[in-house]
Amino acid sequence: MEQVHDVDEAVDGLVELYDHATALAHTILEEGTYDDYRDVTYPKIIVDVKSWRPIDRNEPFGYVDEAGRYSATLSKPHIIRDYLREQLTRLTDNYPCEIFIGPSSERIPPEYIRGIEGISEARRAGDSAAEIPRPTLDDVHDGIVDGEWEAFHGVEKPLFHFGPQRFDIACARIEHYTGIEVETLQRFILFTNYDMHTTEFVDFGLGELNRDGSRYTDLLLPSGRQLSRDNASRIDAPSLDLGSRYQMPRYDLCTRHGDGITMINIGVGPSNAKTITDCLAVLRPEAWIMIGHCAGMDGRMRIGDLILGNAYQRQDNILDGHIAREIPIPAIPEIQIALEAAVEEIYGDDNSLMRTGTVLSTADRNWEWHTPRDLWENLRGSTAAAVDMESCVLAANGYRYRVPYGTLLSVSDLPLHAVPKLPAQAQAFYSNSKQAHVMCAVRAVESLAEDPERLRTRKLRRAIGEVPFR
Repeated sequence: MEQVHDVDEAVDGLVELYDHATALAHTILEEGTYDDYRDVTYPKIIVDVKSWRPIDRNEPFGYVDEAGRYSATLSKPHIIRDYLREQLTRLTDNYPCEIFIGPSSERIPPEYIRGIEGISEARRAGDSAAEIPRPTLDDVHDGIVDGEWEAFHGVEKPLFHFGPQRFDIACARIEHYTGIEVETLQRFILFTNYDMHTTEFVDFGLGELNRDGSRYTDLLLPSGRQLSRDNASRIDAPSLDLGSRYQMPRYDLCTRHGDGITMINIGVGPSNAKTITDCLAVLRPEAWIMIGHCAGMDGRMRIGDLILGNAYQRQDNILDGHIAREIPIPAIPEIQIALEAAVEEIYGDDNSLMRTGTVLSTADRNWEWHTPRDLWENLRGSTAAAVDMESCVLAANGYRYRVPYGTLLSVSDLPLHAVPKLPAQAQAFYSNSKQAHVMCAVRAVESLAEDPERLRTRKLRRAIGEVPFR
């Protein structure tokens, strides 16, 4: 490990180390010099906090509970370059530190290096085949995120939330599910489970690419097509093929600094919600927000009313092994305020249209198909304003991964009040609500992007088992 003199030198050095290692892997596999693969390793950073001192109590991250050695082995540091620079700057501004970088002892499986093929033959090449590591789930876990004792009581304390193979497999799965390389994923993420919402988002994106003064530069589609400010004026939106063979189609509306908006159609169900957020969390987005539909629970509601989730009643059972049900999942006020302001901007000052309330999420799409007595017993004592399938997992995983989260749902049926979701009524509701619903979420994250410091909340920092980085 070599000592570096400042944060920029550290971050640039990590990127250079990784790029050198992956370039070496290409050469080795092309030339068949497999013994040399022992030098294809992830880069590592060590920060020695020399002494502890009190700092500004408003700091949401960049602080430690004690002096000592903090370290991280990283993959693809070029993707999170700005994040690393910001976090290291905060940490080194708060404490006297020494920074060291160098190659780690953990080799990079070639499957995680872009553009390498022909691995199988290399692994059959005699004794030297052992030098080429396979991806291993032994190193893919969330021990740091979940605050396991061993992760925080070694010689070196964790600096970052994830190990390199956990990072790599997450990036690979993002591309597998969404159809777009991870490098263009933006820092504000909207989730939906409707194609109509992604269509509206693409329409908005095209309009922005054609608007003078817009901060957006490109729109990437899961088909692989990239629309830019140069060609957007020649594109007829209705003629765009937005179909996708990917399970969770993704649409990146990009800015020059990566603080644009990504929308992902995650499909239906809490398992999908957990799958994608487990992966997205490694890229440390600023926030994610669910825009979906829900069953309204109050007979005074109307189809199309909006529910802003301010509490989460978890009955999906998906994350119970990671976050005990008795641990509250708090609302994030900064996101609540932004969504409220956006609804007022889009819909006007009709306060009856939106209410805040508890969202109950279930893994059972047909939860209402029970006897009246069973429903009574299940809901007795609940203050739920809405029932859906994804919101609680998206909020709970945001809480777990320290990613600010929010939920803005639109009432599509009132099953307890003789208004079930049926095809004709649903299509009429979708047609009338889709554009405004999407634009509420878009305006909210645009507001947050103007001052992301508002999202740097201490509410997601744990009492114990926390790392210095956001």
